[in-house]
Amino acid sequence: MTRPHLSLRSAPRFILRFVALRFVIGVTAAALALSGLTAGIVHASPGRLVSSTTVADQMRDITVHSPSMGRDIPLTVLTPKDTSKPAPVLYLLNGAGGGEDSATWQRNTDIVKFFADKNVYVVIPMQGAFSYYTDWVKTDEKLGVNKWATFLADELPPVIDGTYPTTGKNAIAGISSSATSVLNLAIANRGLYEAVGSYSGCASTSTEHGTLFIRIVVETRGGGNVRNMWGELRGPLWKQNDPIINAEGLRGVSLYLSAATGLPGAHDNLSEVPNVATLGDRIVTGGVIEAATRMCTEQLASRLQQLRIPATVDRPIGGTHSWPYWQDQLHKSWPQLSRAIGA
Repeated sequence: MTRPHLSLRSAPRFILRFVALRFVIGVTAAALALSGLTAGIVHASPGRLVSSTTVADQMRDITVHSPSMGRDIPLTVLTPKDTSKPAPVLYLLNGAGGGEDSATWQRNTDIVKFFADKNVYVVIPMQGAFSYYTDWVKTDEKLGVNKWATFLADELPPVIDGTYPTTGKNAIAGISSSATSVLNLAIANRGLYEAVGSYSGCASTSTEHGTLFIRIVVETRGGGNVRNMWGELRGPLWKQNDPIINAEGLRGVSLYLSAATGLPGAHDNLSEVPNVATLGDRIVTGGVIEAATRMCTEQLASRLQQLRIPATVDRPIGGTHSWPYWQDQLHKSWPQLSRAIGA
């Protein structure tokens, strides 16, 4: 039977919630087979430091030119208290908005205070909205040129290592959509990252439900076209960028995965969120999305277990798709990440 056409871009909120709920129900039935495909590494020229501005004692706003994208990329760098000796690097990615909106680690968590006494450089890109931090096959009419995998793996690290006294040891972490990106970056760039933190992400990208989830981010929220990202839906590039299919590429990486159930948790209350409408949206919409990412996380955890690849998987009973829980997970995962990079 032919289904009626629905434009995700124009869908009202209740339909998006239904779509997300459909994802939760259907994702458990997705059959995922291991293939030999691996995401290819793009070799590019190093980037170039354009500017550096001191914002606070341990915070710098820098700009790095990306040759592959032909533009300057803003980033925030948190420096160790003692910069006289080399330190490792944590690349920390924002979510769907890429740091171009108010949904940033700096504005919504305590990372500045948390890392103030840590022996690590924290590098946060402040662009990349709705890009999934991947290399797109075509220029998008709305979202432009996106070669984020090339920038993050090939262009940016030489600039950071050349500007600051680093040890050459790196970790990478991300939330929501970028929690998928960090897995793909580790798979495609063996040896670049010693550890990965993936908080509330969906590693299932090549299934019908995984594709639908990505379309909600890229098309509904971002106004882009996912076919410009990885080609035709569920085609070869979608499989090459599916961390579950390519989970073997995560062997040897210190892995930390987390996702809650979507049920209201310790931070979902009027004391922390005094606006009733905002709280209601977090509980309903954020609850459904988090439940969906929990199913994805369980799929990845199961695949890793089959492959006998060690991973820490944190499964909170309560918690929605929101910043207070990602702050909690960063805190919980840091001991593991820091051990892996010698921070």
